[in-house]
Amino acid sequence: MLSCRYSDVDLFRRLLSQAAPHRLHLLGILLIGLLWSPIALLTPLPLKIAVDSAVGAQPLPGSLGTLLPVPAARPLAALAVAVGLAVALAIVGQVRNFADSLLRTYTGEQLTLAFRARLFRHAQRLPLAYHDRNGSFDATHRILSDAPCVQWVTIYGIIPVLTASVTLIGMIYVTAVIDWQLAAVALAVSPIIFLLSRVHSQCVRPCWDQSRELEGGTLSIVQEVLSVLRVVKAFGREGHETERFARRSRRVIATNVRIAAINGGFDLLKGLTIALGAVTVLAIGVLHVRAGILTLGELLLVIGYVWQILGPVHTITNSLSSLQVAFAAGRRAFGLLDQPADADDRPDARPLGRAGGAVEFRDVCFGYDEGRPALYDVSFRVAPGTRVGIVGPTGSGKTTLVNLLIRFYDPSHGAILLDGVDLRDYRLADLRNQFAIVLQEPVLFSASIAENIAYGRPDATHREIVEAAKSAQAHDFIAGLPEGYDTQVGERGMSLSGGERQRISLARAFLRDAPILILDEPTSSVDVRTEGAIVDVLGRLMEGRTTFIIAHRLSTLMHCDAQIRIHRGRLGTAEREGPIDTVAGVLSLDGVPKAQHSLLTHELSSSSNIRPPHPSTSHTRSD
Repeated sequence: MLSCRYSDVDLFRRLLSQAAPHRLHLLGILLIGLLWSPIALLTPLPLKIAVDSAVGAQPLPGSLGTLLPVPAARPLAALAVAVGLAVALAIVGQVRNFADSLLRTYTGEQLTLAFRARLFRHAQRLPLAYHDRNGSFDATHRILSDAPCVQWVTIYGIIPVLTASVTLIGMIYVTAVIDWQLAAVALAVSPIIFLLSRVHSQCVRPCWDQSRELEGGTLSIVQEVLSVLRVVKAFGREGHETERFARRSRRVIATNVRIAAINGGFDLLKGLTIALGAVTVLAIGVLHVRAGILTLGELLLVIGYVWQILGPVHTITNSLSSLQVAFAAGRRAFGLLDQPADADDRPDARPLGRAGGAVEFRDVCFGYDEGRPALYDVSFRVAPGTRVGIVGPTGSGKTTLVNLLIRFYDPSHGAILLDGVDLRDYRLADLRNQFAIVLQEPVLFSASIAENIAYGRPDATHREIVEAAKSAQAHDFIAGLPEGYDTQVGERGMSLSGGERQRISLARAFLRDAPILILDEPTSSVDVRTEGAIVDVLGRLMEGRTTFIIAHRLSTLMHCDAQIRIHRGRLGTAEREGPIDTVAGVLSLDGVPKAQHSLLTHELSSSSNIRPPHPSTSHTRSD
């Protein structure tokens, strides 16, 4: 798992920057939150009026007595004022709470959506090696579970601290005006609680980091098992996988119990400190009432303020504590976001319309891991429109070759040229538009058939989609479905047969109409009867396109003009010496002297192993 070693200040600054586009909504939440301060200051007032003016004979306090002059002989009028003020405060408070909840929810969801979209967009641009190394669920968990940290920090972290601080200052001021000694006692509690909060944060932070990492690992087990459930069932490993999940989950539980123990200890010490402060205020207050310094109503008012003073302190410490959860999630989220993207465009990258299709590998070396090269000094040239078969044993580097061509990876040495220009000099989006790909395992999305065919050209018309399906011999079975092209194919297209899925993939390639076609074992997952139909379709699909075909079946190679043999990452490494082999009209150059090698209009380099058909060789095309 990747970790991000940002300090809390760095994370705080970056999360604020992420939330900046929603600053007006956040300002609205802050203003609504600040409305709580006057409500909190007025909340104990009805009780004082009831005790001093309705039960006792004191006039209404301050400016309220001027606005509503109530004679001392009219206690019921004072009671009515107290009741009316309490009801008014309750209504205003509930309206404020409703508006606050609505705006918080809307803004929080918008913040999370924007951050998730940013993470998701970046995750798609990460190198394939990152996902191979960390697994797809690591990024999934960071996107779904860690992205809400932006609202945890802003809406449920900063804003509560600010509003509680304003309320705290107001409470201390009003209490000091009434009785400065009681205010001093209440205020003395705050530094102790803040010190406890500081210690608590330092203790709980590494635990939250560990908990987030373990939760991601636990959920990745679930995703991994469910994605290959057929294999798990076939080998009877359900019990093993359950135990593996439970073992990882027990580690999560142990970490969360440790967090709960730290939080519980902090809450205990904080509660005892607050209780001690409240008891001290009560004792001093009673003595002041007996001494005539305070009335009973004023004592109740002060006690109400003292409890509300401790309330904001409690809110601030809780918010600071919950920020540790948000920072743990933020470190993981930015750990993903700060991974270098795959193949960024150069500053002077050139645009590319439609390529001619001339491809050249020039002394290309590449390795997935340092010290373990997958390709060695690969060099060859392919003229536009050539159909090239790539053959070799499993693990020899066939797929790596086309992955470099699509620029899923960049070579560690050498260069790959398209129409005489290094791939890295093109804009990546324009470069990828030059390729149509048909894979061994058809890749379909949980959408309609029409949407899957148009995946590479989302602006295609329905007529164009139908024409592509006809070219791929898929129209008849699609038209026979109850909903036709609007049929939902389900997850990974599992509601269709393998042959049907592959024909939809071929229709997608027809509609893409790219100048370069890559076929990676396109018939290996279908039966012989279906293979024959697909091979015919492939013949039409390859017309006029530079095509690279990775295949083991000779029937798939029958349309090729030339063949590359690759072995252990090298071209031209033959396992035996011998004359030119002729297989289904395709020539393989095992054992041919290098001086005789040629490819269309170009001379081959010394490491190449590709040649067009001999002039005397005739081809019979099924298309």
